[in-house]
Amino acid sequence: MQKFADILKRWERKELSAQEAGEILGCSERQFRRYRRRYEDEGDAGLADRRLGKASFRRVPIDKVTWMLGQYRTHHMGWNVKHFHEHIQRQYGFEWGYTWTKLRLQAAHLVGRATKRGAHRRKRERRPCVGMMLHQDASPFEWLEGMPMLDLVATMDDATSEIYSAFLVEQEGIVSTFRSLLEVFTAKGLPASLYTDRGSHYFFTPAAGEPVDKKQLTQVGRALARLGIEHIPAYSPQARGRSERMFRTLQGRLPNELSLCGIDTIDDANRYIRDIFLPLHNEQFVTPPQIAESAFVTVSDPAILADILCIEQGRVVAHDNTVAYEGRSLQLPESPFRAHYVKANVKVHEYPDGTLAVFHGPRRLARYSAQGEEIAAAPTTPSVTPCSPPSRRGLATAELVAPARRRPSLTASARGVTPPGQVGTKKRPSDRTKKPTRKLKGDASAAI
Repeated sequence: MQKFADILKRWERKELSAQEAGEILGCSERQFRRYRRRYEDEGDAGLADRRLGKASFRRVPIDKVTWMLGQYRTHHMGWNVKHFHEHIQRQYGFEWGYTWTKLRLQAAHLVGRATKRGAHRRKRERRPCVGMMLHQDASPFEWLEGMPMLDLVATMDDATSEIYSAFLVEQEGIVSTFRSLLEVFTAKGLPASLYTDRGSHYFFTPAAGEPVDKKQLTQVGRALARLGIEHIPAYSPQARGRSERMFRTLQGRLPNELSLCGIDTIDDANRYIRDIFLPLHNEQFVTPPQIAESAFVTVSDPAILADILCIEQGRVVAHDNTVAYEGRSLQLPESPFRAHYVKANVKVHEYPDGTLAVFHGPRRLARYSAQGEEIAAAPTTPSVTPCSPPSRRGLATAELVAPARRRPSLTASARGVTPPGQVGTKKRPSDRTKKPTRKLKGDASAAI
């Protein structure tokens, strides 16, 4: 008001024009004249904003504000604002925007304000097409209400941020890794590379803080190398920023939805994640790839993947044709290919579902349950490559088959014709002259 009074006096002394006075006050010439008339009629009160104390015609009704705050307090306490706003829009047709909802919740002290961001980092560009790089990681968190912390194992595509597989386990490890890879490779195909952290089930690290040893492979490294997939280690959490942000989003949404649906078991949670949560999440957060083509390589026989993406350990067969594995005794059945397998080098495959199998070379001898009980009494067909011809040792005696009637030779003589005499094949007659032999000098018979 003091500023307007000073400008008005300068205008009255004709030091400023109405247009120049309006520019100094930040308004138009016409508005300056309005303020002048109000100031002359009402004094300082005429300069006050006429909108003060009046409700906007676009103001949200107070009953809607109360309902929104009540919904958050009653059913969605702890949800992030974005997730809560999307939920009430989808379920109840909420009409007001995200920013308004956030400000109202912050004013009611139901949510806090965002913290200051960290240091600026250069963003790594996405891969141009799907299948060029997959991210796999696990996040420990209280995913289910009233239960201890569980690990959510997720596999995501770098090009689109689409989550191909996600499930809860008590502890991540080799089995959960193979389970996730088997789901993705069977459904999508083989990717070009896999990007993971340096966990002990992924890589062998000779010393803390040093690079990984890519020559000494783990079970996961052995399987990926056999499939021709490049395994890339990450040396910092910031290097895996895309997957870390994905898990932060999941931690803010998934536990709340599981609690809202009353899910409190791992099996029910995994079914909900697979059938309901992942399709909605991918529909909302997937980014279109730069190139529409796919880099996945389709697997011709998915059964081969099961024998590669598993724990593989060598064993020696005992004298009673049993194989000792992790406290279980696996009895080998009789085989038509060998009399026994005593002291033979075999390999035990432990699959992600807990079942076992014993292989001698490429031939599978038997399958077992997780408790070590045989599933198939007879050996199955080779699973990876055709085996070499088996030894005949121990095979049953073959039945003799009557020889087929010999066909006459094309050069044989006709019936009733006397065959010609054979020359040069029979012993010479005794009366025929023999070739003289050379006699030695001084022989007594030569003088006679």
